[in-house]
Amino acid sequence: MKVTTVSKFFAEMLGTMVLVLMGCGSAVIAGADGTTGVGLLGIAFAFGLSVVAMAYAIGHISGCHINPAISIGMVVAGRMKAGEAAYYIIAQIIGAIIGAALLYVIASGKADYTGGLGQDGYGELSPQKYSMVSGFIAEVVFTFIFLLVIFGATSSKNIHGGFAGLSIGLSLVLIHIVGIPVTGVSVNPARSIGPAVLVGGAALSQVWLFIVAPIIGAILSALIWNILLERPDKKATA
Repeated sequence: MKVTTVSKFFAEMLGTMVLVLMGCGSAVIAGADGTTGVGLLGIAFAFGLSVVAMAYAIGHISGCHINPAISIGMVVAGRMKAGEAAYYIIAQIIGAIIGAALLYVIASGKADYTGGLGQDGYGELSPQKYSMVSGFIAEVVFTFIFLLVIFGATSSKNIHGGFAGLSIGLSLVLIHIVGIPVTGVSVNPARSIGPAVLVGGAALSQVWLFIVAPIIGAILSALIWNILLERPDKKATA
């Protein structure tokens, strides 16, 4: 099978679409109230299982980044060229918007639908009213941890590489269990951009945090990985 730039683009677009549709959809459609819906744990697992499913569906095509922070982290770690990361990020954002649009079409078929799409937020938009500072720190730290798991799971020195998709997905579940009350959890700029673009208003005005903080976390993680944990044999040229 020949993997082309086009196939990688569509893999990343479709993978991110599924992540947003199923992850955010678990909150919007399946419900955050544990007595009548899936609750916080269900939402956390929906995001993690989306990553697991897509890792085994498209991982052999694009590596299943489905997250601009991961693509940027891979560039900093020397595992990816900047030019390739650029079209990955474009595909991811397009996929996230498509996923949010599909979720809107489905959710709006219910009479009492209020218009939410699982958008992230801080302050008044935080699920439990956490401040901007708390949200920013949480997104940086959670993304840092997420990328560490990804670097380790996909390392050529990891003898358990066949379970990379599972370990990465479960780490995302863990992050959501802790982080949903704070911001709803992003650790993925595309996942936040998609719903925010369609919801607009305050959600769109706050999306900057969910772009900047995950990117900072990813860069820090890549630097720590390369400098202190596992020095690369050779770096890809940007």
